[in-house]
This record gives sequence, structure tokens and C-alpha cells, in this order.
Amino acid sequence: MNEQNRCSWRERMTIFGDVEVASFLPWIERHAAKLGLAHAICVAGPDRVELDIAGPVELIDMMEMGCSLGPIDVWVETIRRAPIESESG
Repeated sequence: MNEQNRCSWRERMTIFGDVEVASFLPWIERHAAKLGLAHAICVAGPDRVELDIAGPVELIDMMEMGCSLGPIDVWVETIRRAPIESESG
């Protein structure tokens, strides 16, 4: 595993489904904070949430699993993840 994967990795996570933004966004914020992940909500709507997330890849994997199970009032259909290219490149 290279140093970038161990220390910090940046991804755009897109969550599709009936995500009921009013309850899901605070849930995402709390769980990202519990995992120690840096995050920023980019897009939020009734059928999609996009967030930029950074941290160890294993913790981002845990965040994806948590979001897929989510709170009871959301239905996550799919989650797509894409790396964010570093500007220092």
C-alpha cells in the first residue's frame, strides 16, 4: 500500500436513491466526523447527494458502508466513488 492510500485519499462520493436530504445530510456529517474524515457536501437533492471526502481509504470504505445502510428514512440505491486528482500532480 502506498503512502497516499495509507494517509489521505480524496474521492467524490455520489449517493443515489431516495435520500431524504433533511435527515440524511446531518447523518452524513456526524458519521464522517466520527470516522475523522474531511468532507464537504457538493450537491444535495431528493435523489442524489455528492460529497468530497478525504482520509484513509479504509475509513472512506467504512463511510460508504455506513451510507449504504444509512438512517431508516432513506433508501440508497447505489453509491459511486471517483478519485479526485491532486492539483500538485
